[in-house]
Amino acid sequence: MTIRTAWAAAHTPVAGVPRWARTAAVIVPLTVVPSSLWRISGWTLQLPIVYGGPAVLAGDDRTLGMPTSVYVVLLSIFSEAVAFAAVGLVAQWGEVFPKWLPGLRGRPVPPLAAIVPAAAGAALLTVIWTAALVTVPFSRTITGRPMTVPDPLTMHHWKGVLAIAMYLPLVLWGPLLGALTVAYWRRRRAGSAAG
Repeated sequence: MTIRTAWAAAHTPVAGVPRWARTAAVIVPLTVVPSSLWRISGWTLQLPIVYGGPAVLAGDDRTLGMPTSVYVVLLSIFSEAVAFAAVGLVAQWGEVFPKWLPGLRGRPVPPLAAIVPAAAGAALLTVIWTAALVTVPFSRTITGRPMTVPDPLTMHHWKGVLAIAMYLPLVLWGPLLGALTVAYWRRRRAGSAAG
């Protein structure tokens, strides 16, 4: 299978998907890319783009029992995979399990199996990134408490502004996923009513 064939299989929308939903489904994974690139560049590659530099990077170099540089790469890959799942809300593999899934291949995806996690994710992402947008740039934690360590996301230095700019697209992730979830629910409901 060529990359072009794989891309088409993963992204080709099913009948009845509005143009805005196709566009939104492609945008969702792209919202994660800037923050992932910033994290990998700053933490894993240790490029001088993190405000607080060595003070922030030199702390405990382990996160969840692994080197922080490895954790950052795995977090970025995981985030992108989760964001890419939004494409399933417009593509064939979001309605019929793909051939490569043994035991499920060719079976219809139960609508609630996609709607419930997508709706929960949309709500959670919207709350998290909206709260982060109004607290973190002002040296506050997401709970509103003052930061106690050097804050790499700050409005007081170009490196902090760069970090905020790289995380800013994440604010779109939740609302776009929510809109896609509603469109998926409507399409699947209409399809089951017609069938």
